[in-house]
Amino acid sequence: MSIHNCNRYLVAASVLAILTTGAVRAETVNPLAETVRAADSRFEDVAVAKAEGYAPIPCASGLTGGAMGIHYVNAAYLKDDAVDVAKPEAVMYEPMADGTLKLVAVEYITSKGPASLEGHLFNFNTAPNRYGLGPFYELHVWAWKQNPTGAFADMNPNVSCDAMKGM
Repeated sequence: MSIHNCNRYLVAASVLAILTTGAVRAETVNPLAETVRAADSRFEDVAVAKAEGYAPIPCASGLTGGAMGIHYVNAAYLKDDAVDVAKPEAVMYEPMADGTLKLVAVEYITSKGPASLEGHLFNFNTAPNRYGLGPFYELHVWAWKQNPTGAFADMNPNVSCDAMKGM
């Protein structure tokens, strides 16, 4: 191989590496998840959620695997229909084997819609539903635990309620 061809190969490989790195970064950086982490990291301590009026509902598992975890819901925020990144209607925790709870996501809920938060559309849930609520719009943001099915998907295959079985 000539030096000229070798240099062309190195330049092409470098460009490909830069483009690939950029694509990977674009897929892993989520501005809304970053905003949520900045606004809601106080909930990493479940005592803070309790002090702010959040109460738990049972761990929610998916029929085909994965889970949402234990939702701590703030009834006042649920009723006001406001969407505020710093005041999620629910904070979601994964129960750990040692009995602790690990913050994995938040959920925004409103009955007014169609709803969106920073350009991300909420999902619509009809009634009746497993929560006993009327029709509502919701958006999960998996800001603390990566969700391979998407940062805004309902269930996360990397989350489990299995630790609750022994409690």
